[in-house]
Amino acid sequence: MNTYVYRLGDALYINLTNRCTNCCDFCIRNTHEGMGEYNLWLDNEPTAQEVLQQIGDPTQYSEIVFCGFGEPMIRLEELIEIAREVKKKGGKVRINTNGQANLYHGRNVVPLLKGLVDVISISLNAPTAEQYDAICHSCYGKEAFEGVLEFARECVKVIPTVVLSVVDVLSPDDIERCRAIAEDIGAQLKVRQMIE
Repeated sequence: MNTYVYRLGDALYINLTNRCTNCCDFCIRNTHEGMGEYNLWLDNEPTAQEVLQQIGDPTQYSEIVFCGFGEPMIRLEELIEIAREVKKKGGKVRINTNGQANLYHGRNVVPLLKGLVDVISISLNAPTAEQYDAICHSCYGKEAFEGVLEFARECVKVIPTVVLSVVDVLSPDDIERCRAIAEDIGAQLKVRQMIE
C-alpha cells in the first residue's frame, strides 16, 4: 500500500517520491520506514490527480506540506499542479526541500512557484560547502552548497516566507554562522531536532 498523503498534527503531508539528490548522514530514511504509523517507501510515484483525490478539501488542514521520503521538487510538474489546485480551493502550501531543484532541472524554476507557495523550508544543514558535502553527500558534490544558497536567494524574491533549516547536531557556533547566512539572504533560520 503506497502512502501518498499522511497526516501529522493538523497538517497534511504529501509523499511524491523517494528519489533524492542527497544522502544525508542524519536522514530519517536511514533508520525508519516512515513517520509515525505511516510507511513512506513507495512502489509507485503518484500522479497529481491521485494526490488531489486524497487531499479532498485542503482547508480542513492548517497547511498542505510537500514533504515525504524524498525530494519533492524532483517532481516539479506534479508539485505545481497540486499546489495550484490547493491554492484555488483556499489551502495553504509549504514545501520542504533540499534546495537543489535548480541544479536538478538545469534552470531557475523558482518563478514557477510564485503565488502557489506560502512557505518554503530549505535544508541548509551546514555553514560551509565542505561541511555540507561531508554530511549531505549530494550528487552535485561541493557545488551543491552554493546551489542551495542561490536557490534560497531566488525564493526570497517570490515566496512570502523563506526558512533555512539546520539540524541541532551542529555546534552552537555553526548554528550561529548558519543564522548569519539566512539573515544575509533575507530568510529565517529554524533549528530542527534530529529524529532518533
